[in-house]
Amino acid sequence: MTDTMQETTVLDRVADGLFIGGEWVAAEGGKTLAVTDPSTGQTIKEIADASVADGIRALDAAVAAQDVWAATAPRERGELLRRAFDLLQERKEDFALLMTLEMGKPLAEARGEVVYGGEFLRWFSEEAVRITGRYGLNPEGTGRMIVSQRPVGPSFMITPWNFPLAMATRKIAPALAAGCTVVIKPPALTPLTTIAFVQLLEEVGLPAGVVNVIATSTSSKVSGPIIADPRLRKLSFTGSTEVGRSLLQQAAQGILRTSMELGGNAPFVVFEDADLDKAVDGAMIAKFRNIGQACTAANRFIVHESIAEAFATRVAERVKAMKVGRGTDEGVNIGPLIDAKAVASTDALVHDAVDRGATVLTGGNRIDGDGTFYAPTVLAGVAAGSRMLKEEIFGPVLGISTFADEDEAVRLANATEYGLVSYVFTQDLARGHRMIERLATGMMGLNTGLVSNAAAPFGGVKQSGIGREGGFEGIHEYLDTKYTLIPVS
Repeated sequence: MTDTMQETTVLDRVADGLFIGGEWVAAEGGKTLAVTDPSTGQTIKEIADASVADGIRALDAAVAAQDVWAATAPRERGELLRRAFDLLQERKEDFALLMTLEMGKPLAEARGEVVYGGEFLRWFSEEAVRITGRYGLNPEGTGRMIVSQRPVGPSFMITPWNFPLAMATRKIAPALAAGCTVVIKPPALTPLTTIAFVQLLEEVGLPAGVVNVIATSTSSKVSGPIIADPRLRKLSFTGSTEVGRSLLQQAAQGILRTSMELGGNAPFVVFEDADLDKAVDGAMIAKFRNIGQACTAANRFIVHESIAEAFATRVAERVKAMKVGRGTDEGVNIGPLIDAKAVASTDALVHDAVDRGATVLTGGNRIDGDGTFYAPTVLAGVAAGSRMLKEEIFGPVLGISTFADEDEAVRLANATEYGLVSYVFTQDLARGHRMIERLATGMMGLNTGLVSNAAAPFGGVKQSGIGREGGFEGIHEYLDTKYTLIPVS
């Protein structure tokens, strides 16, 4: 449990301005936006609310800094990221508390996010010096080919509210490693962690204009002119498919390089031969991590009919024992949902499933009182046609459907326009390999409920997005390939 003085100290350290061209400045007209603690509904800080003009000023700064940053030695870029990683680890507790205050996740999970988010700094600090090309004689023997990599250029990043640190580091780190400057727009609901991280970058020697941060309550209004500006060369977005589709349409006008990590509808398939203990453990992680508010959260539990009852019973027992409360309180497993709209959406999906015949094994209700809490829920017998089988839940609700054979499991798992991640539990190695081939997702966890790793390419297929973040692939999202031919004399 944290005390009020500790919380106040952490919040007071966060800048309340926009960071443009290496300076913390007020928004045009002095406009501010309030940041709320979802566990209490109380405002915890007011910060600058960027205007359209502020957004263009941030892009101006990124453009002005681009050539110098691109020419900065890769080792120097990498060392800056490494210093940021080291300092972040020193301030792990402060960053974890800040995330919990503005987003609501339990402190233990916030600490985990500091570790995870930090790994992108360490990984890309090492990748900065490994940007390579190739040189060789062409097949005809008439010339030498040089293939080189160059920074894409000024990049605009729009991040979501659910992982305030990791979504910032996952985008900023590869951009800086590649030699690109950045304008980042954190979410209005949880901007403080990103602002604190940019303060940390400034402290470790970030040159003016290389990273600029603009929080705003009018996202589309401020983002539109930045995306339309011909000087911008890259757009990276994490959020809903609906918004991503709109941003892609805008980006098409300037033929921008884009990375889109969009919605998910992850299947969690449990075969009859699965280790049930591992499957239940995996389900708890895949569903209830971050209060179910993750694009990688398991959304559809597809369990073989012969073990569905046993799986549901074990999961329900675990869920009943979960403690709901403010994330700063000791032993809390489930914090608040981000806002009242999220509670209403989650409740509507549960009621729809129950109306269609699902059985509530535990939970299934809003929790009255301060904050935006929803009881962790397990539903059995979720019928075909239920909305939660089609829509992303983004809440602590685990709904179970059944299947009879492998072909049906694959059909049910792939029956969605999304394709971000899937989870499969089986002890049959051959079946596991078949599922790797047959499930239409960009990522898969085989006998595990957690797949994210800075060294791995994160991203989906179909309407879950384009591009990859993390891994060797992540830095190439911020690099253009150039081919040069030198004739043989």
